[in-house]
Amino acid sequence: MLRLASSSPRRIQLLRLLLIPFESTAANVDEPSVVAPARAKAEAVARSGEVTLAADTEIELDGERVGKPTDESHAVALLATLSGREHDVRTEVAVVAANGSRRHFAVRSRVAMRELSLRQIERYVGTGEPLDKAGGYAIQGEGRRLIESFDGCLANIVGLPLCHTYFALRRAGVVPRARPEVVCQEHFDFACPVWRAAQRQGRALRDGAEYRSWSEDVAGLE
Repeated sequence: MLRLASSSPRRIQLLRLLLIPFESTAANVDEPSVVAPARAKAEAVARSGEVTLAADTEIELDGERVGKPTDESHAVALLATLSGREHDVRTEVAVVAANGSRRHFAVRSRVAMRELSLRQIERYVGTGEPLDKAGGYAIQGEGRRLIESFDGCLANIVGLPLCHTYFALRRAGVVPRARPEVVCQEHFDFACPVWRAAQRQGRALRDGAEYRSWSEDVAGLE
């Protein structure tokens, strides 16, 4: 049995692409107050004999963590700060195997935001899309119009690095019936330039490592 420690529609949709039966359970964790939110979520819902998967996506700008907007005015402020700049999208992933063994890692992608006017930002915030998104935008939705470019894993920016997660789940004894590089590209209707590198990183996953998904480096950062 696989349990996803999340009620996020985006993560549920992405995990379903792998054709794995699972149940989702929201974890009662105060994300901004903990150092490793995904690990805290996994521990909150883990049950003996089950495999638990948790993830947490955040934005990092100049080394500082940027969370989700608390309201529309906060969303406007966040997007104004990101406007015209490059930032990292970091998704932390935690897996607890049925035997209790644990694996924890993070995957990064880079995003460059267009130079945005206040009117463009307010128009986008008015759609309501930013309010539950890290950094205040959704690259898979209307927020794609705000993006100049991105490097690395697109699924990671959305909320779950599928190639890395695929191999982490296999190590925990869960074997997806779909290949991540196939279903991800079909789902987003694009040709992913980094899936081979992402899979090499996935095969070499180390506990506690951070992976730059636009890089060929398989060792990961400590």
